[in-house]
Amino acid sequence: MFYQVLKYILLGPLLRLVFRPRIEGLEHVPEEGAAIIAGNHLSFADHFVMPAIVPRRVTFLAKAEYFTGPGLKGRLTAAFFRGVGQIPVDRSGGHASQAAIASGLSVLRKGRLLGIYPEGTRSHDGRLYKGRTGVASMAIRTGVPVIPCAMIGTFEAQPTGRRLPRARRITIRFGAPLEFSRYAGLADERTALRAVTDEIMYAILKLSGQEYVDMYAGEAKAAAQARGHGRRGPGGS
Repeated sequence: MFYQVLKYILLGPLLRLVFRPRIEGLEHVPEEGAAIIAGNHLSFADHFVMPAIVPRRVTFLAKAEYFTGPGLKGRLTAAFFRGVGQIPVDRSGGHASQAAIASGLSVLRKGRLLGIYPEGTRSHDGRLYKGRTGVASMAIRTGVPVIPCAMIGTFEAQPTGRRLPRARRITIRFGAPLEFSRYAGLADERTALRAVTDEIMYAILKLSGQEYVDMYAGEAKAAAQARGHGRRGPGGS
């Protein structure tokens, strides 16, 4: 009920007013059955804008920090993310990564849409970074299609560190479904996981027009902070 009220009465109309989203390729999102929507991640607003325009409910794997904040603000944030069906994910790696994959598999096995950002974290400079292989593991294990998605303009609307978004038009672009049945049985093979992940990231890259960086976003962000460099604009449209 909370999800429906947010999407159709409260948050959805507000997001459409602020961002006036231009939607392309929505026909690629299946009307029923399990699928993964894999997108680039440029802004905090991404969590809300894309699910607001997809007719079906999208369950995202969201970082655990959204559910563990201190004080009243932290409790309200956690309640909000739970209310819209987000699943907390520990991003520390190792066993935590396997737990995140298990959570995603549970969503898919119920025939639902799973939203995921293969980069693992927001881009700090608008570029597209190397994908982590969790998305490939889930795609191979379940055999569900992967729908590439590009958010365009959300970095300019609400870059990292900006509390409130600027009112500006954005584009949400969906690509044709990718299927990976040829990798069946290879969900534990590193080369297969990397090949599938790279194919997904290339599809996102073609949709977004971003500059691609062959390193993980978290590592690039840490390196930039160490050098004291500021953000730069995205390389794509």
